[in-house]
Amino acid sequence: MPRAIWSGSISFGMVTIPVKLFGATEDRDIRFNLLHETCGSKLQQKRWCPTDEVEVPWNETARGYEFAKGQYVTLTEEDFEKLPLPSKHTIELSAFVEEQEIDPVFYEKSYYLEPAERGEKPYALLLKALEEKKLSATASITIRKKEQLCVLRPHQGAIMLETLYYPDEIRQERGVEVEKVKVSERELEMAFTLIELLKKPFDPSGYRDHYREALAQVIEAKLEGKQVVSAPATRDAGVLDLAEALRRSVEAAKKGSKPKPAARARTRPARRRTRKVG
Repeated sequence: MPRAIWSGSISFGMVTIPVKLFGATEDRDIRFNLLHETCGSKLQQKRWCPTDEVEVPWNETARGYEFAKGQYVTLTEEDFEKLPLPSKHTIELSAFVEEQEIDPVFYEKSYYLEPAERGEKPYALLLKALEEKKLSATASITIRKKEQLCVLRPHQGAIMLETLYYPDEIRQERGVEVEKVKVSERELEMAFTLIELLKKPFDPSGYRDHYREALAQVIEAKLEGKQVVSAPATRDAGVLDLAEALRRSVEAAKKGSKPKPAARARTRPARRRTRKVG
């Protein structure tokens, strides 16, 4: 049974809902240790003080904010606890919004909210209200010494809490000015055709972490003393003929196969050979 990483209450007007917060995702990446290449020993990471030239234990460390070069103001655990933030213990719902109004770039991490003792009925009330109105609720929560913007939304019989980035944490958008890039009607129509052929409901069970699987196979092969087989080199398509690439993609999608790389487009006409007249 996973442990709750936060406990408190949801404030919904005059209604209080005691809840516990649990992580909704977990990292399944294959992890590695850093070894000494010559002897294979696992390396130790030490907290080293260059002034006293000693290793520093955790109980002698402090959190310091560098306000000027080489100058710090230190904060204790008591300083963090005394911060006047209601969101440390209460998730106060501030507004109700359409979920599609929130750009996905703002989403950071997902959590499950579970009702605590005597919180089942008000929890169910809020869940049903969000489901019926098809809305999400914005709020703030303080976890891991940081107050975060968040949104509560219904999901398969539970209330999920999604932490959001603040606007100043989102990097400036990059892309192209569509009006200045010439796209032909034929290319656009073929793109529409390809999209329609590949359109289907999202089913997360149909996706796998191929990198993790390949890495596990390499580790297994090394453990068994087998030769590690390299992946074939991918062909550099260079500058592609966009229309030809789209046409081949549409044909492949109709057949249910993956398209081969399109031929490289020529940047200038080929020169004709001329017979020298003697």
